[in-house]
Amino acid sequence: MKAIRRFTVRPVLPEPLRPLSDLARNLRWSWHADTRDLFQSVDPERWAASDRDPVRLLGSVSAERLAELAEDSRFLRRLTEVAGDLADYVDGDRWYQTQSADLPAAVAYFSPEFGVTAALPQYSGGLGILAGDHLKSASDLGVPLIGVGLLYRHGYFRQSLSRDGWQQETYPVLDPNELPVALLREADGSPAQVSLALPGGRSLRARIWLAQVGRVPLLMLDSDIEENDLGERGVTDVLYGGGSEHRLLQEMLLGIGGVRAVRTYCRLTGHPEPEVFHTNEGHAGFLGLERIAELCDAGLDFDAGLEAVRAGTVFTTHTPVPAGIDRFDRELVATHFGPDAELPRMDVEHILRLGMETYPGGEPNLFNMAVMGLRLGQRANGVSLLHGQVSREMFSGLWPGFDPEEVPITSVTNGVHAPTWVAPEVFRLGARQIGAQRTEDAMTVGGSDRWDAVAEIPDQDIYELRRELREQLVVEVRERLRASWRQRGAGSAELGWIDGVLDPDVLTIGFARRVPSYKRLTLMLRDRDRLMDLLLHPERPVQIVVAGKAHPADDGGKRLVQELVKFADDPRVRHRIVFLPDYGMAMAQKLYPGCDIWLNNPLRPLEACGTSGMKAALNGCLNLSVLDGWWDEWFQPDFGWAIPTADGTGTDPDHRDDVEAAALYDLLEQRVTPRFYERGQDGLPDRWIEMVRQTLTLLGPKVLAGRMVREYVERLYAPAAHAHRAMTPDAARELAAWKGRVRAAWHGVSVDHVETSVATTTAELGTTLSLRVRVDLGGLAPDDVEVQAVSGRVDPEDRIADATTVPLKPAGGPDQEGHWVYEGPLALDRTGPYGYTVRILPAHRLLASSAELGLVAVPSEELVQQGGVLMR
Repeated sequence: MKAIRRFTVRPVLPEPLRPLSDLARNLRWSWHADTRDLFQSVDPERWAASDRDPVRLLGSVSAERLAELAEDSRFLRRLTEVAGDLADYVDGDRWYQTQSADLPAAVAYFSPEFGVTAALPQYSGGLGILAGDHLKSASDLGVPLIGVGLLYRHGYFRQSLSRDGWQQETYPVLDPNELPVALLREADGSPAQVSLALPGGRSLRARIWLAQVGRVPLLMLDSDIEENDLGERGVTDVLYGGGSEHRLLQEMLLGIGGVRAVRTYCRLTGHPEPEVFHTNEGHAGFLGLERIAELCDAGLDFDAGLEAVRAGTVFTTHTPVPAGIDRFDRELVATHFGPDAELPRMDVEHILRLGMETYPGGEPNLFNMAVMGLRLGQRANGVSLLHGQVSREMFSGLWPGFDPEEVPITSVTNGVHAPTWVAPEVFRLGARQIGAQRTEDAMTVGGSDRWDAVAEIPDQDIYELRRELREQLVVEVRERLRASWRQRGAGSAELGWIDGVLDPDVLTIGFARRVPSYKRLTLMLRDRDRLMDLLLHPERPVQIVVAGKAHPADDGGKRLVQELVKFADDPRVRHRIVFLPDYGMAMAQKLYPGCDIWLNNPLRPLEACGTSGMKAALNGCLNLSVLDGWWDEWFQPDFGWAIPTADGTGTDPDHRDDVEAAALYDLLEQRVTPRFYERGQDGLPDRWIEMVRQTLTLLGPKVLAGRMVREYVERLYAPAAHAHRAMTPDAARELAAWKGRVRAAWHGVSVDHVETSVATTTAELGTTLSLRVRVDLGGLAPDDVEVQAVSGRVDPEDRIADATTVPLKPAGGPDQEGHWVYEGPLALDRTGPYGYTVRILPAHRLLASSAELGLVAVPSEELVQQGGVLMR
């Protein structure tokens, strides 16, 4: 019989065991080994059966066992010690508290997904895992972050396979009462709520669940409550599901409802109000509208409110392809705002203008969430150096007249949270070398360029560590493969072969990630005979573990999964290559340490960063990757291999895949496998071990999320907080009025005449020229602009590269026509073809970048032809 209703019966912990509840509710246990060990000792069998989730464990332990532990003095001593350690961690000073007093009092960090632990399945892939690592590292560093997201009642889908290898999805219902979260409550005990107005007089209400991630609160909005109608209850049903309106409502709830949730949390707890708001990808962009509305209610107009909000907003883009950005029909957005819907006192046209693609090549009827994020954030970044470059080119239409390198989008390369992803065995090896506390500090705070202590670890220890981790992976793979085949309908009698799958002494390659087409899951299958030869080589075999989910609506991705599964089902190779369904955090934590090679072969430059290879590297796994994302930035032959790419614009896609697959096979056959299997005089693969050592020594400190969060604090959060404080209401009104005046006058701004002190087209290195420029400021004053000389080497088409800019100064007042003359020196500091130009930019003390307005005046083509401004 089926129950008509379910509810959770919580155990009553004996008084001496009450701290267990606090330890279970703070997700620090997910990266703190001593806390996990304590819970395991409560009941080892139930701990394993609960998937190592303390909340589920405590909900299943018998009252007799709890009573027994309440009398166990040894257990109680351990409990007191671990609870005390958590209290010190939460309340004590950490890195952030030792920095200058100018840092933000608090930062709100918005993301559509957070991958903190498998026990809180609110993530689909890299964006969510990155967000979870950001929170954990902020906690370790003491950064006063408030995370904001949604609580999806079905999370992301669970993946299984049909008998013929087709991906199947299920959506298990998550009961928040069985998750490590608690309702945020008002002083009277009632659940705190936020509410959004919808068209037609309807409302969207949401409760606020609180997950405590170490020191960092994570607020998660949940619309599945009785006060909502059926349609509104389903808004937070599935991560990245539904049609356009469904996604729009999710993003309105995340952005607008999220700001209201932050205000509620700060009111109820006394937490400092955020000075900086960080938008992790465009999904949360509507948060800027809510903050403008707050300021308008306090007396500012829209334009001044926009300037005030921009000053304290950081926007991070994660996609290098336009298809990865949420875009909505203009009319759909318009119907959800204005007098009969949300933000009723705000002019809908003002809202639409923030997201419309009003630039060459844009779709004028589409509202673009990333474009809105960039227009609402004074500071923006990509997530690797290469991705920053790609983003500047992709969004350059928002800054017409500027070269892509001048587009104000910087980069902070992603990192990963080492305590989450480093195997306990790797940590213990480090602790034996330099002590547990120093190892923990190195992995969390970071700050050094090298981990030189790794040089002292004996080769034998590294070799034994790597084999132990490989052996653990073999056991894990066999368990998961057996479970998968049972789901596919196989009987136990058919599955004896699984006991021979993988070998702990064979070179093991890992490939696990989402399955969009650009990540090329099946590139390894391009020449199947050659792959089979690699898998079955009599002396130097390889084995491959593959995992990944295709989006439920992506049949192309599902076909790739099926193609890989069918190859892996072949009895000739199924002991050497496996596909594991339902890739998630729990699987990943075994997969990264157990592999010798992490394979990554996306289409360059379509991977923004990619962090799975970073997690593998922290465990001594070597990367074999296309030069994309972070690998383009940090690759060295000392610790991995680069797959050559054929990414020229004219390359046929099939030909490109053939070329790059052949390069991959060549590397494996000629360089990777010989290096793994060759033995030195002591019988160890000493050259391979040296590459593992270099990976840990040189890559380890770079790939840390601690390094990443410190960069965000120093390069983005602190400047944003300073700008926020400077943007008083009067300053915001001043800047908005100034921008309006400059935009209105800019059509009259021009460069009229340029002359130099050298008449010839050659000059000697070290010469200083005198520039004299006449400009029309169109009614603006010299204080409103900066006139610059821009110089540098030129290419055959006279484009300036590696430009140097020098401000020119007015020489007296305006002439009778109202024109101004500017003068200044131009030093010729480089040999070879050299050129210069001049330009006029808006200038104001409150601008974060001279490109901020997207306005620039340069000499006309006619003037350039007259000027002869090129030197060779």
